[in-house]
Amino acid sequence: MSVKFQNEIGTIHINTDVISTIAGAAAMECYGLVGMASKSAADGLVKLLKMDNIQRGVKIHLEDNSIIIDLYVIIQFGTKISVVANNIIDKVKYNVENQTGTKVKKVNINIEGVRVLEV
Repeated sequence: MSVKFQNEIGTIHINTDVISTIAGAAAMECYGLVGMASKSAADGLVKLLKMDNIQRGVKIHLEDNSIIIDLYVIIQFGTKISVVANNIIDKVKYNVENQTGTKVKKVNINIEGVRVLEV
Protein backbone atom coordinates (compact mmCIF):
# COMPACT_ATOMS: atom_id res chain seq x y z
CA MET A 1 0.00 0.00 0.00
CA SER A 2 1.30 3.49 -0.77
CA VAL A 3 0.39 7.17 -0.78
CA LYS A 4 0.24 8.65 -4.28
CA PHE A 5 0.89 12.25 -5.39
CA GLN A 6 0.52 13.56 -8.90
CA ASN A 7 1.74 16.82 -10.35
CA GLU A 8 2.59 18.19 -13.79
CA ILE A 9 6.01 16.52 -13.77
CA GLY A 10 4.99 13.01 -12.72
CA THR A 11 3.78 10.73 -9.94
CA ILE A 12 5.26 10.05 -6.50
CA HIS A 13 4.47 6.87 -4.55
CA ILE A 14 5.42 6.73 -0.84
CA ASN A 15 5.25 3.27 0.68
CA THR A 16 3.46 3.03 4.04
CA ASP A 17 6.59 1.37 5.49
CA VAL A 18 8.43 4.65 4.90
CA ILE A 19 5.68 6.57 6.71
CA SER A 20 5.82 4.01 9.56
CA THR A 21 9.56 4.52 9.91
CA ILE A 22 9.20 8.33 9.95
CA ALA A 23 6.44 8.13 12.58
CA GLY A 24 8.35 5.63 14.74
CA ALA A 25 11.57 7.65 14.63
CA ALA A 26 9.70 10.85 15.53
CA ALA A 27 7.99 9.15 18.47
CA MET A 28 11.28 7.75 19.77
CA GLU A 29 12.63 11.31 20.13
CA CYS A 30 9.94 12.18 22.71
CA TYR A 31 10.67 12.37 26.43
CA GLY A 32 8.91 9.73 28.50
CA LEU A 33 8.74 7.11 25.76
CA VAL A 34 10.68 3.94 26.49
CA GLY A 35 10.06 2.40 23.08
CA MET A 36 7.66 1.02 20.52
CA ALA A 37 5.72 -2.13 21.35
CA SER A 38 4.78 -5.23 19.42
CA LYS A 39 2.14 -7.54 20.79
CA SER A 40 2.48 -11.26 20.14
CA ALA A 41 -0.85 -12.59 18.93
CA ALA A 42 -0.14 -16.09 20.24
CA ASP A 43 0.36 -15.29 23.92
CA GLY A 44 -0.64 -11.62 24.29
CA LEU A 45 2.82 -10.59 25.51
CA VAL A 46 4.13 -7.13 24.70
CA LYS A 47 7.69 -6.86 23.39
CA LEU A 48 9.86 -3.77 23.41
CA LEU A 49 11.14 -3.28 19.86
CA LYS A 50 14.71 -2.34 18.96
CA MET A 51 15.40 0.74 16.81
CA ASP A 52 15.68 -1.28 13.59
CA ASN A 53 12.12 -2.67 14.05
CA ILE A 54 10.24 0.42 15.23
CA GLN A 55 7.93 0.40 12.21
CA ARG A 56 6.33 -2.79 13.61
CA GLY A 57 4.88 -0.66 16.44
CA VAL A 58 3.16 1.63 13.91
CA LYS A 59 0.06 0.94 11.82
CA ILE A 60 -0.83 3.22 8.90
CA HIS A 61 -4.34 3.61 7.45
CA LEU A 62 -5.10 5.70 4.36
CA GLU A 63 -8.43 7.51 4.22
CA ASP A 64 -9.55 10.26 1.80
CA ASN A 65 -6.03 11.43 0.85
CA SER A 66 -5.03 11.64 4.51
CA ILE A 67 -3.24 9.35 6.92
CA ILE A 68 -4.36 7.82 10.21
CA ILE A 69 -1.47 6.59 12.37
CA ASP A 70 -1.80 4.10 15.23
CA LEU A 71 1.21 3.92 17.57
CA TYR A 72 1.77 1.13 20.09
CA VAL A 73 4.12 2.40 22.79
CA ILE A 74 5.65 1.70 26.19
CA ILE A 75 5.80 4.72 28.51
CA GLN A 76 8.33 5.45 31.25
CA PHE A 77 7.04 4.97 34.80
CA GLY A 78 6.59 8.23 36.71
CA THR A 79 5.76 10.43 33.72
CA LYS A 80 2.36 11.97 33.14
CA ILE A 81 0.83 9.80 30.42
CA SER A 82 -1.39 12.51 28.92
CA VAL A 83 1.54 14.93 28.52
CA VAL A 84 3.77 12.27 26.95
CA ALA A 85 0.96 11.14 24.60
CA ASN A 86 0.20 14.72 23.47
CA ASN A 87 3.91 15.34 22.87
CA ILE A 88 4.15 12.17 20.75
CA ILE A 89 1.04 13.11 18.75
CA ASP A 90 2.35 16.60 17.98
CA LYS A 91 5.85 15.42 17.04
CA VAL A 92 4.67 12.53 14.84
CA LYS A 93 2.06 14.63 13.04
CA TYR A 94 4.56 17.44 12.38
CA ASN A 95 7.32 15.12 11.09
CA VAL A 96 5.08 13.00 8.85
CA GLU A 97 3.34 16.02 7.31
CA ASN A 98 6.61 17.87 6.68
CA GLN A 99 8.55 14.92 5.29
CA THR A 100 5.82 13.41 3.09
CA GLY A 101 3.62 16.38 2.20
CA THR A 102 0.44 14.51 3.17
CA LYS A 103 -2.22 15.48 5.69
CA VAL A 104 -2.29 13.47 8.92
CA LYS A 105 -5.91 13.15 9.99
CA LYS A 106 -5.32 11.39 13.34
CA VAL A 107 -2.56 9.97 15.50
CA ASN A 108 -3.86 7.34 17.94
CA ILE A 109 -1.66 6.34 20.88
CA ASN A 110 -2.10 2.84 22.32
CA ILE A 111 -0.15 2.47 25.55
CA GLU A 112 0.82 -1.17 25.82
CA GLY A 113 2.83 -0.92 29.03
CA VAL A 114 4.74 1.09 31.58
CA ARG A 115 8.39 0.39 32.30
CA VAL A 116 10.66 1.46 35.15
CA LEU A 117 14.03 2.60 33.83
CA GLU A 118 17.10 1.55 35.80
CA VAL A 119 19.45 4.35 36.71
